Amino acid sequence: MSAGILIVGAGQAGVMTAEALRAGGYNGAITLLGDETHGPYHRPPLSKAWLAGEMDAAQLAMRAPEMLARKQIELRTGVSVIAIDRAAQTVQLADGSALSYEGLVLATGSTPRALPLPGGGAPGVLALRSKDDASAIAERMTACIEQDRPVVVIGGGFIGLEVAATARKKGLKVTVLEAAPRLLGRVLAPVLSDWYAELHRSHGVQLMLGAQVAGIEADARGVTGVKLADGNVVPAGLVVVGIGVIANDQLAKAAGLECDRGIVVDACGHTSDPRIVAAGDCTARRLAGGSLLRLESVQNATEQGKSAAAALLGQERPFIATPWFWSDQYDRKLQMAGLSMGADGWAVRGDIAAGTGFSVYHFQGARLIAVDSVNAAKDHLQARKLLDAGVSPTRDQAGDTSFDLASLLTT
Repeated sequence: MSAGILIVGAGQAGVMTAEALRAGGYNGAITLLGDETHGPYHRPPLSKAWLAGEMDAAQLAMRAPEMLARKQIELRTGVSVIAIDRAAQTVQLADGSALSYEGLVLATGSTPRALPLPGGGAPGVLALRSKDDASAIAERMTACIEQDRPVVVIGGGFIGLEVAATARKKGLKVTVLEAAPRLLGRVLAPVLSDWYAELHRSHGVQLMLGAQVAGIEADARGVTGVKLADGNVVPAGLVVVGIGVIANDQLAKAAGLECDRGIVVDACGHTSDPRIVAAGDCTARRLAGGSLLRLESVQNATEQGKSAAAALLGQERPFIATPWFWSDQYDRKLQMAGLSMGADGWAVRGDIAAGTGFSVYHFQGARLIAVDSVNAAKDHLQARKLLDAGVSPTRDQAGDTSFDLASLLTT
């Protein structure tokens, strides 16, 4: 009997790989190994609807165990894989047992960066990655409401700002501390960073840009404040740390697989071992020019999962589609298509001052490389088509709402 395929990680990438293997005709055993006690669930709502108490556990679930069982996919939760023996084609579990594989999928995700400062481990200093993390933050928020204590978010990235927006919806006082001179500086054009800063300020969030955090102050109840380098202390009953994530590539690295701030894969999900593929947040994709690209998104996990499954089936299914992402803050939905790093020019389509629906088109020279749309779903879908086709409007055309961008795809 075949040893089957083991999938380490029962999140988006792991589930997508398992289902793609079955859809692709694989008839052997498929086992999903998850280190959490929960079955697969959706992560994007954790900082929004789930944290706000607007979603129940059934809605958060990605796949019920019985649904996976119908596809003959075995789900094992609360299982930690501690080592891979590539020569023996086995993985060792924390309980001392071992499992054999004919194909291995690493979908191990990522871990939030810890705050490397005095007091960083104090009760009430929390990061958000898992369902349990979100539940702990929600519980602490409830205590802050009861005790009239404020929330401090360290990091002005997407997770931090989504948590800040949710906290404000709950009526909490919120301060966001961002070390950089603007919000979302790595991913948004300055005009959109400024717009988001004003959005949060208009909802009562105190923003402190260029803030240098020196440590956390706490008492017997837990965190009481965040100490800044200038000596000032920002009061807090809850501190949410959102300073990025680290790819979970430790297993792969210890097994001798090529890693570089993630498990290095090609466009088809192959690692440096032909029997092992990887997908999702744990990966760093080698591009044609030799550079590495790390993407943290549902789309990336889904598409890499499908590519990894195809690779194990002996097929080539490279993931080459335009990357896309989204973020919900208050009643604004940001939808991003493409990667804006390296942009040297921008055009705004729509009325950014009104904020009811607009897009920022990113250009590198004359080439369109990304589009960020706020409450403008039609622009977002159109942008993905333009980017997939490699078609670039001029900056004047992009900024002119009377110009039909769809016409560029039919000429």
